[in-house]
Amino acid sequence: MKRLLYGVVLLVGFLCVPTSCTEEQDFSQIDDLSITPVLASGLFYLESDEATINSGSSGGPFYTREVIFEAFSQDYVAERLLEGTITYEMENTTSKPVRVLIEFLNAGGTVLDMEVLDISAEPSGLVTRDVFYGPGGESLDILVNTERLRISALNLGDTSSTSPVDDPKIILRSGAEFLFELK
Repeated sequence: MKRLLYGVVLLVGFLCVPTSCTEEQDFSQIDDLSITPVLASGLFYLESDEATINSGSSGGPFYTREVIFEAFSQDYVAERLLEGTITYEMENTTSKPVRVLIEFLNAGGTVLDMEVLDISAEPSGLVTRDVFYGPGGESLDILVNTERLRISALNLGDTSSTSPVDDPKIILRSGAEFLFELK
């Protein structure tokens, strides 16, 4: 009798499995999935003391440098860029007003865009400027086609005065955040 009871329970169990609460798996959900990571990175850091600034001519450059910027040199990366923000942080404790020029250059050396950052003489405090690329901002083509950045800093003051602050200097930091669509 027990054997018959176990057999009936087993048979009912096998009959219930196909009609249980599971539903068919839908693997087409991947088509609706959107993966959009934000990648952040520092771009460059410029620090110059007042003696270096005084060594250049008034109105002339005391710093000029070109840096490689191949963040979007791969088509796979460039095609998936949705938007970006470049942030500049500036601080000046020198007695000189300073102008920093950041030129975005393509492979042929043509200037695609230029940012002009004017920094007042000490104490300027920390000044932050965000430049947006993508919808509602600058063209993404500027970032995608940029291969080098040319950074120049100009002394807009005299070449002899000095700041009363200990260790006077100008500091420019830049960083970027980029939003990509991977799928």
